[in-house]
Amino acid sequence: MSMYEKAAYLKGLADGMKLGEATDADKLMRNIIDIIAEMAGAIDDIDADIDEVIDQLDAVDTDLADLEEYVYDEGPDYDDDCCCGEDLYEIDCPSCGEVITVDGEILEEGSMECPACGELLEFDFDCDCEDCADEED
Repeated sequence: MSMYEKAAYLKGLADGMKLGEATDADKLMRNIIDIIAEMAGAIDDIDADIDEVIDQLDAVDTDLADLEEYVYDEGPDYDDDCCCGEDLYEIDCPSCGEVITVDGEILEEGSMECPACGELLEFDFDCDCEDCADEED
C-alpha cells in the first residue's frame, strides 16, 4: 500500500469516527490528517521521480560501460597485428609547414588535403603486415 493510500485510509477512519468541527481536538486531528495526506502525495511523486532517475542512470551506466569497453578494451575495429590503423604519424605540410597527425588508414588512402592550407598531400605508404598482404592477394 502506498503512502497516499495509507493517508486516505486514515481520512476514512476519521470520517467513520465522525470527527468534525465541533471541538478543537477534532479540528486539530482533521488538519493533521490533511497534512499527512498532502505529504503522502508528495512522497509518492518523489518515489516516481526517483524510479525514473534510476532508470535513466542505469541507461547511462550501460552506455558508459559500452564506451569504456570501446575506448579501453577494443578500440576501433583495428586488427592488433596490423600497423595500418593504430599508429599515428606526424607529417609536415611542404607548403605551409603545418604539422598534421594522421593514422595508417589515411596514409593507405594515398593522399589528403592539408587542413591548414588545402594543399594536396600525397603519400607513398606500403604496409607490410600479413593482414594487408592478404587483402592485396
